[in-house]
Amino acid sequence: MVKRREFIKLLAALFSIILSGCLYKESEKPKAVEEGLPVKKAIKSKVYVIKTNDRASAIKELLNHLDLAGLKGKRVALKANYNSADPFPASTHPDTLSALVSALKEYGASVVLAERSGMGNTREVLEKTGVMELAKKQGFDVVVLGELKSSEWSKEKPQGSRWKRGFLFPKVFREADAIAQTCCLKTHRYGGHFTMSLKNSVGMAAKYDPEDGYNYMAELHSSRYQRQMIAEINTAYTPEFVIMDAIAGFSKGGPDTGTLIEPGIMMASRDRVALDAAGVAVLRIYGTTGEVSGGGIFRQEQIARAVELGLGASAPDEIDVVPVNDKAQAICSQIEEMLKDV
Repeated sequence: MVKRREFIKLLAALFSIILSGCLYKESEKPKAVEEGLPVKKAIKSKVYVIKTNDRASAIKELLNHLDLAGLKGKRVALKANYNSADPFPASTHPDTLSALVSALKEYGASVVLAERSGMGNTREVLEKTGVMELAKKQGFDVVVLGELKSSEWSKEKPQGSRWKRGFLFPKVFREADAIAQTCCLKTHRYGGHFTMSLKNSVGMAAKYDPEDGYNYMAELHSSRYQRQMIAEINTAYTPEFVIMDAIAGFSKGGPDTGTLIEPGIMMASRDRVALDAAGVAVLRIYGTTGEVSGGGIFRQEQIARAVELGLGASAPDEIDVVPVNDKAQAICSQIEEMLKDV
């Protein structure tokens, strides 16, 4: 006979175990649980791929797969890729920005684009690329991040970060209801190795501290931990979605000029790690630099550090590459095969 007090203790312990999701037979306990590591995700991160040259229809189709009805009445802060005034694929294609803003407005959202250019004066870059004119035409706001005051930034320092004093992240993103991003498909000859969604987030962080003039970007680009620090910036936010315009890209060189490739695809995901992994796979399909082609994709330092920080998929088998149209079937199969190269 089990005494009433003992029975209550046993029942409470069993209830706690069930709630924690740790009800395993000892022989069946996952190795990850035994070693204190993350358990594999039950639901895969989806990367949607469409084969097309029509950006407007492609973006609408990709967003249909992401269920964005909840954006109605919300303020969406958008980060595009305007690191320089060089044309696509160095910078976001005008048609991509236009189509994305139009789509978000159709969902009932208001849009603010916030940017910082690393290779040029941001305001001049936005003028030269036609962003300012497009903003007037389509009715969205533009924030030049380099012009923000000290009170308009928040200080961030992830645990275990390689940033000496952390970094500054703009409140325009922090205070938005949702954050969306659109990036390009490129290699990066200045130490990033590749620049896609994770690297695009560098353009969200401050170059200088408005209070004392500290140069965060000088620290980043001179550090042996540059690629890890790139991933760490991404801890400051979680995107609603990211769209990668890979209709064309740079397989070598970058970010402003490079060897042009034309995959003819656009990709979208809620998981930026999965999206970047798929992007690296595309670069490998077309032939890329030694840094990007060497080793398993999840051993690339940007991706590996992002996995450590829990920012997305942690392995190829946690990614589902989904062709949106029949024309995308072939390259989706190639991406999946390339991802398996661990």
